[in-house]
Amino acid sequence: MSGAARAPKTYAADLARQRDTLRETIELHPIGTIRSPYQERFAAPRQPGEDIEGEIHLLPGNTMQSALQDLDRFSHIWVIYWMHLNRGWNPTVIPPREPRIRRGILSTRAPHRPNALGLSAVRLLGIEDTVLRICGLDMLDGTPVLDIKPYLPYADAIDDANSGWLDDVGGGETPGDVRGMLDLTHSHSKIT
Repeated sequence: MSGAARAPKTYAADLARQRDTLRETIELHPIGTIRSPYQERFAAPRQPGEDIEGEIHLLPGNTMQSALQDLDRFSHIWVIYWMHLNRGWNPTVIPPREPRIRRGILSTRAPHRPNALGLSAVRLLGIEDTVLRICGLDMLDGTPVLDIKPYLPYADAIDDANSGWLDDVGGGETPGDVRGMLDLTHSHSKIT
C-alpha cells in the first residue's frame, strides 16, 4: 500500500454537476400496492384515523421479506405512495370548510400537488409473508406504494408544533374538527 492519502470526497461539487439532471427527472419504482375498500376518490376519508382495515401487498422478487425484518415490532408505520388518479396540480386551493379563502397548495394537504406524493401514518396490525395488514388507511385500492418507514413517536410527534393558518380559523377546535379543514393529500379528492 502506498502512503498516498485519498482525495477528499466532494459532495457539493458532485451535486453541482448533477444539478441539471436533478431538475429534470427522478425515477421512482413502486414496492407494492394498496388493497383498500375505497374504490373512488370521493369515498376515501380526508385524513387517516378511521378503523378501516386494508393491506399493503409488496411486490415479489425484491427480497422484500428480508427488508421487512423487525418492522412487525412497530405499532405504526408511514406509507409513502403515489396518488395515481390525480392529474395535474393547482398552485392554490380552497379548503373544504369555512372560511372559503384560497390558500397556497404547499400550505395545505390538498391532493393536487406538484408531485402526486401521499404520506399516511397507519397502524400496523401484522405481517404475513409480504402482506402488511394495516388500519386507519385513507388510500385508494390499487395505490402504488413507494416506501414504508417506521413511525417513531419521539421523532414524529412534535409537542410544540402549531397548525399554521388553521390556528387563525380553528380557534379552540379539536383535532377531529381541524382534520376536515385540511383536505388532505391522502384523500385523492378533487378540490375546486
